[in-house]
Amino acid sequence: MSPPSRRLQTKPVITCLKTFLISYSLIFWFTGVILLAVGVWGKVSLEAYFQLASEKSTNAPYVLIGTGTIIVIFGLFGCFATCRGSPWMLKLYAMFLVLVFLAEFVAGISGFLFRHEIKAVLGDAYKDAVTNYHFPDPKSSAVDTIQTTLHCCGVDGYMDWNTTQYFKDNGIPASCCKENTVCPDEKLKDLDKAHDIVYDTGCFLLVTDLMESNLGIIAGISFGIAFFQLIGVFLSCCLSRYITNNQYEMV
Repeated sequence: MSPPSRRLQTKPVITCLKTFLISYSLIFWFTGVILLAVGVWGKVSLEAYFQLASEKSTNAPYVLIGTGTIIVIFGLFGCFATCRGSPWMLKLYAMFLVLVFLAEFVAGISGFLFRHEIKAVLGDAYKDAVTNYHFPDPKSSAVDTIQTTLHCCGVDGYMDWNTTQYFKDNGIPASCCKENTVCPDEKLKDLDKAHDIVYDTGCFLLVTDLMESNLGIIAGISFGIAFFQLIGVFLSCCLSRYITNNQYEMV
């Protein structure tokens, strides 16, 4: 059994570590909420862009939502483990943080390294969707959403629609019409008359730049949260060790 003075010196350290780890766990819990929000935002705001590059709806937003939910749960578990002062719970919490760190680090690097490839794929997919536009095809609906949201028309401009079968049958899609502008069918079928009522900016650069910037943001968030896990791993391991040593000293 160790001297009482040594145990008294250990208790303030344990209390301090518990305070830091509880604060960390609450912040960790909040990062889970942020991932949840990013996942929901991605599902709502970027679904049209993901739809272009895939025949089916992408699972990426659901991955973020699922990861955020798990982090929220384990953030609460970290608070509980810290309050209980259970060494095995703290070690389990540290192992989970290591796994989250590795997963988010790999995801962040992948997003950063392949952002240009993703940009190119999305750009080609958008060109193909415009060429084969046929409402109400899912990819055609995505084109409509993009043109309406970004206030653009066609790949490089509204003139691109001139080479499509849809233009020959129906004219320029109504989603190219400027806000608060009436677009009669006869004007949409005439490129000269359509000039004043449709957006003249192409969507290609807007779409690819938007996706590249968003991928950069997501990669940055992943890197930031990943390295933040290392603090939790350090605190959990230190607290577990001090509690274990203190228990042995009391024997």
